[in-house]
Amino acid sequence: MNRILIVDDSSMARTLIKRSLEVCGFDELDVYEAKNGVHAMQVLKENNIDLVFSDLNMPEMDGEGLLKRIKSSPRLNHIPVVIISSKKSAATEKKLIADHAVAVLAKPIVLPELNEVLENNLILEKN
Repeated sequence: MNRILIVDDSSMARTLIKRSLEVCGFDELDVYEAKNGVHAMQVLKENNIDLVFSDLNMPEMDGEGLLKRIKSSPRLNHIPVVIISSKKSAATEKKLIADHAVAVLAKPIVLPELNEVLENNLILEKN
């Protein structure tokens, strides 16, 4: 079973991401949640996570900071990170991809885009 970490300061946004994954056919996932990057690092320390979805704008540690922490850690740098933002721009997307995000998605999530990211970039299996 794949282990997914969803990081967002909004519990509603975390629920919407989880439901979006289910609608795309990825309903047999072990989903962990975190309210910010600091909390996410704790979850990553305690669990073997296969994929991280992170909001960009959060208190304490934002998505960019979390991405940099994950990619600079020898123990975690193999984990794919997808950044989700309501303020997606070409410049921001280019910077995040350069920082090794596998994708940057806009909020609200467009299901065909999410499905494409999952199928093309990630080692997840649909049920």
